[in-house]
Amino acid sequence: MFYGLSNTIKKILPKRLFYRGLLIVAVPIIGLQIIITLVFFDSLWIKTNKGMTRALVGEIKTFINAYENEEYNKEFLVDLFREHLDFNVKYEPSKLLPEKDTERWFSPIDRTLRRELKSQLSNYWFDTTAYKNLIDIRIKYKQGYFQFLVPKTRVTSSSARIFGLWITVPSFLLITIAIIFLKNQTRPIINLARASEKFGRGEEIEDFRPSGALEIRQAGYEFDKMRKRIVRHLNQRSEMLSGISHDLRTPLTRMKLQLAFIKDKEISEKLSNDITEMEKMLNEYLQFASSRSTEKTETFDLSELLIDTINKYEKKEIISNIPVRVYLDGRKNLIKRCIQNLMDNSIKYSNNITVSLKKLESSVNITVDDDGPGIPISERENVLKPFYKINKSRGDSKSSVGLGLSIASDIVRSHGGNIKLENSPKNGLRVMIFLPF
Repeated sequence: MFYGLSNTIKKILPKRLFYRGLLIVAVPIIGLQIIITLVFFDSLWIKTNKGMTRALVGEIKTFINAYENEEYNKEFLVDLFREHLDFNVKYEPSKLLPEKDTERWFSPIDRTLRRELKSQLSNYWFDTTAYKNLIDIRIKYKQGYFQFLVPKTRVTSSSARIFGLWITVPSFLLITIAIIFLKNQTRPIINLARASEKFGRGEEIEDFRPSGALEIRQAGYEFDKMRKRIVRHLNQRSEMLSGISHDLRTPLTRMKLQLAFIKDKEISEKLSNDITEMEKMLNEYLQFASSRSTEKTETFDLSELLIDTINKYEKKEIISNIPVRVYLDGRKNLIKRCIQNLMDNSIKYSNNITVSLKKLESSVNITVDDDGPGIPISERENVLKPFYKINKSRGDSKSSVGLGLSIASDIVRSHGGNIKLENSPKNGLRVMIFLPF
């Protein structure tokens, strides 16, 4: 059963809707023009030229036969053919026909002329390119030859050019109109795709308005409704976590004040550490909730951002390999938070860290290498999930809730990028970030 086009045809066909639509319109028009042209050349132009060429060769043969007749005046015969048949005839009594072949194999005029001359005259030579508007035909006669200079209009019809003009101009006109209409029809789809891409990266969409055909406009309206529902859900989540944080901070503050009155310093210190841990966990929850910031996209110097972030740690163990002036379009504060999370992770579990930046063809690559315990291959996908912690290889930290790598991954993907975890040359963990320009 046939379910669609073969894979070979799919690879040949253009990928964009505009060019596919143009192909649907242009192929039938071009195919129709080719068929009409072939029919015209076969039934009219070629046959007409063949008849005109045959008549010309017949007149040349008639002239030669009349010239051989002693009853006719030679000069009068030449003048008669020049006046009434537009022949310029010249007899060269002691010259040989040229040996150079000037026939053009791709020219219909040359092929037809050769065919007719060969069928009626045995020894001949002709050239259709020596003169702009004349054809030079030479026919062997006794010890010399006759040279006939005849107009090209005697063997070709001028209607071919007019027909070619009439068949070409309307085709280009129709294709041009089709291109304009297809542009107007595909523009709303492109705008919808761009709006979806911007929304997927977490950017604010301000100027999107559904347009185009009814189906495309309906898809635009449904996308806008979905976008508003998602934004409302994210706002509700952030507001809920902010409210929980605010409500929990109040009793935690009271507990801190009450701890000051406890005389047992050991118990007071343990409870104080637990409260500090709870506050840190609350901060991480809020950081995760705000990872989809409404910050606008801007162009900034990524090299400068990385250098400033590394310098704040004031650690000699951090080696940087960062070229100057690598610019990126994105949300600067979110990228900074992503880098800080990766640096915090590496500092917590390793001693030596290398941060490098490389500019690729269509993206930038940020790499963070450390000499820590690393992450097993089986756990590398899991550590990017929220609230997931590895106790075996990375150690156990009571103050961590497993959101560092998750927030970094969310920020990178919200910018349309990708994050990979690999083995580091330092025998630790390598985190590679790819961000598009």
